[in-house]
Amino acid sequence: MNGVLIVDKPGGLTSHDVVNRVRRILQQKSVGHLGTLDPMATGVLPLVVGNLTRLAQFYTASEKCYEGTIRFGFATDTYDAEGEPTSAAQQITLRSDEVEALAARFRGVIEQTPPPFSAKKIQGVPAYKLARKQKEVVLKAVQVEIKEFEILKVEADRCSFRARVASGTYMRSVAHEMGQALGCGAHLESLRRTAVAEFTLDDAHTLEQLADAAKNAALDDLFVHPRKLLPAIPSVMADEAAAARIRSGRTVNLPEFSRARQVKVFAGQRELLAIATRVAGTLFHAKIVLCGPDAA
Repeated sequence: MNGVLIVDKPGGLTSHDVVNRVRRILQQKSVGHLGTLDPMATGVLPLVVGNLTRLAQFYTASEKCYEGTIRFGFATDTYDAEGEPTSAAQQITLRSDEVEALAARFRGVIEQTPPPFSAKKIQGVPAYKLARKQKEVVLKAVQVEIKEFEILKVEADRCSFRARVASGTYMRSVAHEMGQALGCGAHLESLRRTAVAEFTLDDAHTLEQLADAAKNAALDDLFVHPRKLLPAIPSVMADEAAAARIRSGRTVNLPEFSRARQVKVFAGQRELLAIATRVAGTLFHAKIVLCGPDAA
């Protein structure tokens, strides 16, 4: 079983929890995810299954979209609603104009300090493991990009937002830093991921839907169509002879793609054979074989 599944992750589960559940549902050990979601967060969690786990390397820097709510009045140690308060709660009534002006400061390329409860490593140890032991966590600020940050609604001590960000951006840190800027503390109250790379909520299925499809032998209907994967890379249809060469990891001549650096090679409409890289001229080598002897 090879493919890409998009799960609508429920709150309360880690991304690894979801992977384990899907492994049991599919009865397939080879399942991975394309970027974690915090346990509190919900939404788009792309999973790669079988040989298509090899595609994960193409999604390490994927753009992501979110919707969520920030609550002002107190900060937490995790920067979200699951953490312990680190400041006394204040009664806050936000003004739309001040929140809009503050949000503008977070758009574009900014320096951001990751949350102490995060997977960022300190001398090889994930920061969250140190934080759980109440050890000091000192993380360096890193450069991130917030491409869009729209305040949707401001009401009392909360604001809802929509954001589109580059990989590595923490919306928890945005919430925390906005609270610091207003001097009242803040944390991320809710977060829903609406897109990762080319995958959106329209592609997503609940774990219950996945389990039902497995019972009814209808799993194929839930996998993302292979033609939708990696849309920036052009597709080429291989004839029988070319497909045989690609499956065995040999080079193949693709004259119609002399200018492309990489191509997705298909046999038929749904069988993604390989990601091939141009060697020279019109000669391509199957860098990643997804179907065939080399993919076993």
